[in-house]
Amino acid sequence: MTHDQPIISGRFGRRTFIAGTAAAGLLAACGEDDTAEGSSNDGDPGAGLPDDSSSDGDFALIQRYPSNVPVFVPGEVRLPFSLNKDAEFVIDGPETLGGQVVDIDGAPIGDRISAVRRDVTPAPYYAFTAQIDAPGIYGIVVDGGPSTGANFQVVQPSEVTIPIPGDTLAGFDTPTIDEPNGVDPVCTREPNCDFHSVTLDEALASGSPVAYFVGTPAFCATGSCTPALEALIELQPQFGDIVFVHAEVYTDLTAETLTPAVEDLSLLFEPTVFLVGADGVIVDRVDGLWDTTEMRERLQALAGEVSSAARSRKIVRDPHASDRPTAPRAATTSTSADDGACRTQDSSDPARVS
Repeated sequence: MTHDQPIISGRFGRRTFIAGTAAAGLLAACGEDDTAEGSSNDGDPGAGLPDDSSSDGDFALIQRYPSNVPVFVPGEVRLPFSLNKDAEFVIDGPETLGGQVVDIDGAPIGDRISAVRRDVTPAPYYAFTAQIDAPGIYGIVVDGGPSTGANFQVVQPSEVTIPIPGDTLAGFDTPTIDEPNGVDPVCTREPNCDFHSVTLDEALASGSPVAYFVGTPAFCATGSCTPALEALIELQPQFGDIVFVHAEVYTDLTAETLTPAVEDLSLLFEPTVFLVGADGVIVDRVDGLWDTTEMRERLQALAGEVSSAARSRKIVRDPHASDRPTAPRAATTSTSADDGACRTQDSSDPARVS
């Protein structure tokens, strides 16, 4: 299925930016669980996948990272993909995939890169890591995939609304079992996870590294939130020096009102986990999905106060950053096949996508 070299086609360029995005087959990482009030789920994790019949490769690429909002800044960029063939996930893909990052004109950027297959529900993924030094529109052409590749955009840090590595994470009193602060349930996992005993404020003040997870298992059971949370739960006993905190996305099971965890951080997608050093500075942020092995590596880096992501970015924020954009407030969660992580919709749109 794989090729020795990626297919770098002249079709990738300024005129094919939109085409490349379509060829990538964007997928929302979350699906709704019918255990949650007002939600629906047909039980098919592959439902809504794009038809790849027009693809010129062996498979289409399913972006598993947020693509509807700016999230990438110069430095290390993480690009997770799943594979799609005949409108179904490819479950038995190659153990390793190779690829090449290109600029908007199709010229190679840096050396070839590769990613190993990581098996999670509902489908395996490949997380490519690329070093991008300047803002712009880029593509990644993957061995066996469409020649148009998949596109991503890197922007200046000032254009990103959510906290990024190098920022100090602002704390607040996230709901706990003892102090739910109007959130019911505090945890939509059944049974509740153990990450609700202290607030984010208390965790950041503890002098320990913090893993802060934002996601809603009740509305993401067939996508990414539940597997992502389960990976953290499995790993927590191995990292006793790290304080784990989980915050839900909605105040209740009607999924109509967002919690401060989402609004205060201007989040427009879920799930995400902020890995924060003992000094309160974000050293890493992982979006969309992850498996136990990948998250173990990142937690080991956090525990050792080492982060290639923060180190390579060397971000310096203007202390008076009044020009930092403010994201639109959101109220509902999209489960349509349009990006790689569960995204929130503008509250001005009364329609809830299910």
